[in-house]
Amino acid sequence: MRHAAVLFCLLSSSLTVACAQTPVHAPAQAPVQTGGTMVVVPAYGEVKQANDEARVTFMVEEQDKDKAAAASRVNLKMKQGTEMLRQADPTAVLQTRGYYTYPVYAEEGVQPRQQGKTRQLVGWRVGQYLDMRTASLERLPANVAAVQRVLALNGLQFGLADATARKLEEQRIAAAWQNLTEKIAAISRAMGRNPADASLDTLDFEASGAYAPQGEAAMMKTMRAAPMDAGQVEEPSFEPGETTLGTRVVGKVRFK
Repeated sequence: MRHAAVLFCLLSSSLTVACAQTPVHAPAQAPVQTGGTMVVVPAYGEVKQANDEARVTFMVEEQDKDKAAAASRVNLKMKQGTEMLRQADPTAVLQTRGYYTYPVYAEEGVQPRQQGKTRQLVGWRVGQYLDMRTASLERLPANVAAVQRVLALNGLQFGLADATARKLEEQRIAAAWQNLTEKIAAISRAMGRNPADASLDTLDFEASGAYAPQGEAAMMKTMRAAPMDAGQVEEPSFEPGETTLGTRVVGKVRFK
């Protein structure tokens, strides 16, 4: 009986070792079924174009104890500046805006103002803005420098004229379509499908649907200038740069 027990233990140990050394193969995964799958594919196309238009803002501001005197000087300088721009650039589009008149009070220091005490009026601040749109970029530095003797340069933006932006629309659409077709082909290959099995179900330009973000507005270079100097002004240096226009498109693709 003792020898039988020893033999049984040896046989059990051999079976255990054999089982431990036998590799266990996991069952193969079934391929993912993609037939009838709907895929939403966002794409983007952009074009770049040198800026051909400038949007300039001038301003004038005067301060005086006499409100009428301050307003009179503002009116005179604005008239002079407008006439100078019309003569220097007849094709420019001019528009005045933002006429303002504010009272100016004496400074009261750091002490808290007593309740019911009337603030002392010491003068009036009067000002007005003038906007200009022009395509004469070569003459812009000289024209701005000349007008700065009367008006201050308050802001400057370079961008594309409306006609130029419309001409670029077809190029933006073509670039977006190319990007979309390239993405559909890449997604098809990643799914192990033939791109010919994909059919376009819906095409949404400018991504107006809730499944894609809105397109960015065209970027423009902007610069701010210091207040004017009454003396001779040297010509400023302007670099119009370029604008990037983009079109977003979203396609719903269904696989056979």
